[in-house]
Amino acid sequence: ANLVTLGKVWGFAKYHHPRVTAGDFDWDQQLLDVLPAVRDAPDREAALDAMNAWLERLGPVEPCDRCAEVPSDGHLDAPVAWIEDTAMLGADLSRRLGHIHANRPDGGGQHYVAHQPGVGNPLFLNEDDYADDPAPDEGLRLLALYRFWNVIQYWFPYRDLIDDDLDALLAEFVPDVLDASDAQAYRLTMLRLIARVKDTHANLWSDVAVRPPGGSLRVPVAVRFIENRAVVVDYQDDTHGPATGLEIGDVVEAVDGVPVETLIRQWEPYYAASNRPTRLRDIGRSLLRGSSASVAIAFERGGTRMETVAQRLAIGEMDPTRGLTHDLDGPAFQRLSPDVAYLKLSSVVAESAASYIERAEGSQVFVIDIRNYPSEFVVFALGGHFVTESTPFARFTSARAANPGVFTMGPAVSVSPRAPHYPGRIVILVDETSQSQSEYTAMAFRAAPNALVVGSTTAGADGNVSPIPLPGGLRSLI
Repeated sequence: ANLVTLGKVWGFAKYHHPRVTAGDFDWDQQLLDVLPAVRDAPDREAALDAMNAWLERLGPVEPCDRCAEVPSDGHLDAPVAWIEDTAMLGADLSRRLGHIHANRPDGGGQHYVAHQPGVGNPLFLNEDDYADDPAPDEGLRLLALYRFWNVIQYWFPYRDLIDDDLDALLAEFVPDVLDASDAQAYRLTMLRLIARVKDTHANLWSDVAVRPPGGSLRVPVAVRFIENRAVVVDYQDDTHGPATGLEIGDVVEAVDGVPVETLIRQWEPYYAASNRPTRLRDIGRSLLRGSSASVAIAFERGGTRMETVAQRLAIGEMDPTRGLTHDLDGPAFQRLSPDVAYLKLSSVVAESAASYIERAEGSQVFVIDIRNYPSEFVVFALGGHFVTESTPFARFTSARAANPGVFTMGPAVSVSPRAPHYPGRIVILVDETSQSQSEYTAMAFRAAPNALVVGSTTAGADGNVSPIPLPGGLRSLI
């Protein structure tokens, strides 16, 4: 409990104390210096006294000349009510934190966080990733937890959509990171932590290969979960794929004797995603991975249970992109019939937007297939041909350095009309492969008055990305 409180106090001071936000201290080292006194405190009172004395040593917080004010139109409020909890903090520490909060200056930047010019998403600055130490010691492991947790607490715009109570999450993972004493255990623990944020962008991107099942080999077939069943949807090698004994449409039921449902339960905690369809998307891509050259696979074909022993290949020996998107083969634009035009965004060309509309002339329906990732940004270049007046489709939240944890809603972003106009029906295809820019594009196109979105749950990873360096040379995002 003392270490949980220390993580909250350290993070609060990191983003609120004027001398810390000015960069007067190495805040990581400050944590490592105070940590032994808190960890070894004989009781709660001694731990709180250690934290209070530590903050006092930073020097007095002078009254601010122009103090920050909380905006009246906040979308999310600052998560700082806990600093008034004298039962948790004691009167002296609570009073000190309240004084720091009341005297945070307005304007200016912060040493550890800035915001992307013209965009607004946070940039985490001056953060050491301690890459020379792949197996961080106890102090650096706690630092990793505290750094990530406080980024979520103060700079994550979807904080209100997390299923877990953040205080309970911090309390849960303090003992977990303390126990994670080797490099592998540490990375898996951080994966589990990051996955609890439920953001498809927020993975352990530097070390995603440590997710189960591990291994550098894979059966050369693409597996996609359809109606919660693991279905073979493509071969990733034209020779070795069919040689596995699996056919497109087969439903994988067990791998080396372990039912797929059991594997999902075991692996899900390590797969970061905003929703279950996207977690299953990523599990499907790893389902037949492993370190052994062969694997026993039980599957269903046409209602009959069958088995095969399939050979795995090195992933570099196959085409791992086959089966990952679900659009049509062939050119980007296709005239499927006199009434139906089709455009897939995986190979779209922005400067050809007007020509696509011209080639679709006379059709009744224009299918825009975004079951992929756009090859170019076409939100305005193409979307403008679907509207006859300026049409709003999104608003962005943003934060400011003076009010960590507060997010305000910005003005609407609109698509403006372009010639020639497409007058027919717009049908937008999406599924679990539609992620980030794909989703933003779908948001824009669906704002057209005659648009219809067809498909299934998308990846839930809209917005701009902010990298987070972590001890051990790790890297995450929000």
